[in-house]
Amino acid sequence: MAHTATFIIIGGAGFRAQYFLRIAQALPDSFRISGLVIRDEEQAKAMERQWNIPSFRTLEDALAVEKPDFAVISVSRGAASGYLLDLADRGIPALVETPPAPDLESMLELYDQLSKREARVQVAEQYQFHPLHMSRQAAIKAGLLGTVTQATVSISQTYHAVSLMRKMLGIGFEDAVIRGMRFESPVIAGPGRGGPPQEEKIITEPRDMAWLEFGNKLAIYDFAKDQHRSWIRSNHLSVRGDRGEIFDRRLSVLADYKTPLHLEFKRINSGEEENQEGHYLQGYMAGERWVYSNPFVPARLYDDEIAIATCLLKMAEYASGGPSFYSLAEASQDHYLGLLIEQAIRTGEPVKSQRQPWAE
Repeated sequence: MAHTATFIIIGGAGFRAQYFLRIAQALPDSFRISGLVIRDEEQAKAMERQWNIPSFRTLEDALAVEKPDFAVISVSRGAASGYLLDLADRGIPALVETPPAPDLESMLELYDQLSKREARVQVAEQYQFHPLHMSRQAAIKAGLLGTVTQATVSISQTYHAVSLMRKMLGIGFEDAVIRGMRFESPVIAGPGRGGPPQEEKIITEPRDMAWLEFGNKLAIYDFAKDQHRSWIRSNHLSVRGDRGEIFDRRLSVLADYKTPLHLEFKRINSGEEENQEGHYLQGYMAGERWVYSNPFVPARLYDDEIAIATCLLKMAEYASGGPSFYSLAEASQDHYLGLLIEQAIRTGEPVKSQRQPWAE
């Protein structure tokens, strides 16, 4: 029987922590949350009642009782670094949310301090593990597109988008020349984190675009505010290689130079029509090829939860001596490039990235 990974959540009352709580509840054979570190007494008691998990006011109190495989840090950017350093001093692996620090100076300082402590840190960047993105990456890794040189990402803001760009293009820590612009237009406000809109309201929607040249590879960033929650704005991702192209769910490739194949990333669900296996995602197919199989069948998780559960699964493997899956260095690079995108858009001037210490 596989080991059940045990972890504590620091800052367990926030909305992001709810993801980890729901996932652990849905996958009890894979994950167990042994405690919540919540400073506010009233919030802590409410969480204990809701989730039946003990809470502690401080990390020291929690570790006096619990011996977790790792800790999940779900607090503000400003507060995360202190917990990372504390966990590093205690030899406890940490999974921290994105981004790991608010600005370049803070990232450099944090990276330096954690490197000196030989800290074991990974970052919970889940977008790369969304089932459809995993399917796209599988097609790229199988060589169906040939040599990939271009990617357009219109999915989420800055560092999330940069992470997807690098994954699709196979980019490491190469420097980039970045150009950016902003266009503003009116739109009817859609849902937010609090839920659906309560009235019809016109807002001004900024649309940010950037052109990132990594030598002979090109990434295009295109994102409008709150696009990922909008009912009337769509997400988009395309990848181009010399033998084929991904355009959202379409996959256009060549069997040979004179024979095109036009395929689709087809989502396969259980529980539809007469199927009584349960309601969950089985995976994705492209033609006759399975390009993604859901590792959490038959749990009823939506795609973002599947992605975060994948982070947790990989974190459990990393904590027990397995490979890195999204290091502090990668997270810092993505956030750094995201900051440069914002700078290029703000100033209207081209920006060139500089190699940072985490790239060594």
